[in-house]
Amino acid sequence: MPARAKAAATKAPTTKKAAGTTTVKPSAKPSAKPSAKTAKAVKKPSDAKQPSNGVASKKRKADDEATPEPEVHAEARKVKKTKTAVAPAKPRAKKTTHVEIGKRVNDVPSQALDIYVFGEGSSGELGLGSKRVNGKKPIDVKRPRLNDNLSAKSVGVVQIACGGMHAVALTRDDKILTWGVNDQGALGRDTNWDGGFRDMDGSESEDEDDTGINPNESTPRAVSDEAFAPGTRFVQVVASDSASFALTEDGRVYGWGTFRSSDGILGFTESIKVQPTPVLLPSLKNIKALAAGSNHVLALDHKGNVVAWGCGQQNQLGRRIIERNKMSSLVPQGMGLPRGKIIKIACGSYHSFALDKDGRVWGWGLNNFGEIGSQGAGEDDAVILKPIKITHLEDYNITDIDGGVHHSLACSDNGELLAWGRVDGYQVGFEFDDLDKDNIIFDERNNPRILVKPTRLQGISKISSVAAGTDNSFAVSRDGKVYSWGFSANYQTGQGTIDDIHTPTVIDNTAIRDKHIIAAAAGGQFSILVGVAEGAPKTNGVNGVNGA
Repeated sequence: MPARAKAAATKAPTTKKAAGTTTVKPSAKPSAKPSAKTAKAVKKPSDAKQPSNGVASKKRKADDEATPEPEVHAEARKVKKTKTAVAPAKPRAKKTTHVEIGKRVNDVPSQALDIYVFGEGSSGELGLGSKRVNGKKPIDVKRPRLNDNLSAKSVGVVQIACGGMHAVALTRDDKILTWGVNDQGALGRDTNWDGGFRDMDGSESEDEDDTGINPNESTPRAVSDEAFAPGTRFVQVVASDSASFALTEDGRVYGWGTFRSSDGILGFTESIKVQPTPVLLPSLKNIKALAAGSNHVLALDHKGNVVAWGCGQQNQLGRRIIERNKMSSLVPQGMGLPRGKIIKIACGSYHSFALDKDGRVWGWGLNNFGEIGSQGAGEDDAVILKPIKITHLEDYNITDIDGGVHHSLACSDNGELLAWGRVDGYQVGFEFDDLDKDNIIFDERNNPRILVKPTRLQGISKISSVAAGTDNSFAVSRDGKVYSWGFSANYQTGQGTIDDIHTPTVIDNTAIRDKHIIAAAAGGQFSILVGVAEGAPKTNGVNGVNGA
């Protein structure tokens, strides 16, 4: 293992989780908090070819006009009378875009949840609406705030997911709510709005409480159920940077939005650039779970097999994608994992994980910062083409795992917390002096850059789940506490500061004090905590985030 190595980023699309137009040397630290004039712009991705480190960029507009898949209708055939006494044939049923409900494959979550939000919100990603409430702005929320628009009593969210700059929630009455940026149809509904203009002299509108944010994007609203089969019940939603997906009780998958590559919009399918409303993905059946990265998705079926689709430029799909046939990446296909043995899936921005029934962890995709392990870490264009076993995790029975842009987290059945990958923004939760130098790759200035071996964080235990944002991290304990650390320029750690949080620190404020937090989720520059609503019984063992 080299004592010194310059960690260089491979070519990859800049994500909403790590917005930026300027190419930054890998040794550069994630950017500081932008000024008030540029705060909103930081959250939007550019088409830069390298994963960025939080540098500000302008809000992008949709690159292409949405081209929804045409509906196909066929007239029922009429039976012609004949001279012979033949019984008339039964008319064929009229074709529609709906399908019949199949056999139940998944349990439907029903536990009502309290949803707490914090971080950047200038693009509506916090779901707090467009106006001040009780004097509080719906942006730059420093510490967890209960989102009344997602009230456990009146709305009843049972599961939630964060994309790069949008979020999706599932309610107990099978409504799918979306909010945040809708540039390429990620919200699955029309959010056109004519407001938001200021007077020529720069003065605010008559309503001093109005922030000028699009209320149709910043307020959680339901996706139309017209595309769904009658009686459809949902069990999970996931979100990538510019797309969303929903899993049904009978193992079908609906999706909308698009995938992006380093060249801009890649497409939703081989024939559809942008899908503005939900559509059924017909090849996916008997699916048990979904996981989403920045621009790719994994699906686990009832037999323990995994398929992947989306952008594959960093080998995050576990199969080689040839440039001249890159649209084939939008077709769900399998990869080199043990057939019938996978029990859990997870994604980083550009890398992927699978846990098998034997307790082994498999990883593949981008590895320039050791997001998967030591193989090629610190080298240009370092990727893991096909799934490999992560040997450094073999001594642990991993129960949960997640990835950010350039770091990864995991926890074991014994409640141990582990982290590895990029370290310069304290993504892994260690003080630099506490890191074992034998497991570190240093940059040209002899500063720690990469922790290549999954390493246990001492002094913290009983961890039940983990969540990774762009360059920040969360760990939730069995007793309902939540720890955060890492890059905090937009308050996305929930610690009330824009300074980096060096080590795992308990989040504590009046909103969540004495509350039982069961999960965390992280987007680009915003985060969500999920708590058990008071008086709500615990059901189905579902923790409310990404169906984990």
